Amino acid sequence: MTTWTPEDLALLTGSGSLVLTAGDDAHPGVEIGMVLMGGELYVRAYRGVRSVWYQAAQRHSHGQIRVGAVTYDVLLETRDIRPASEIDAAYRNKYGQATGALAASLAAHAATIRIDPAPSSTGVTCLVR
Repeated sequence: MTTWTPEDLALLTGSGSLVLTAGDDAHPGVEIGMVLMGGELYVRAYRGVRSVWYQAAQRHSHGQIRVGAVTYDVLLETRDIRPASEIDAAYRNKYGQATGALAASLAAHAATIRIDPAPSSTGVTCLVR
């Protein structure tokens, strides 16, 4: 598994959301909140596993995220996710109780994705557009 660089983590930490596109489609993607825990990036579909973008992430297991002007090729992992309570706490800490509660629902627990940078042959994981 490739890990995020310190520069990537600084950019992600300073951002309130990211735009996720699953697969190789050219569609615009979905803007969603995210949390970092121990250098790992997580997103949740608060509407659960029936969310269209969660299903696309599960089906393709790869895609892109855009944070500001930076785009990363990523791997999307929907299995073997950290304990839900840790991610719940990170969402509440970042977004407050009301928004954090949406991300802490049982439906959202089932639709958690860990986003990892995709390995690249050049060693560069991001492109500036």
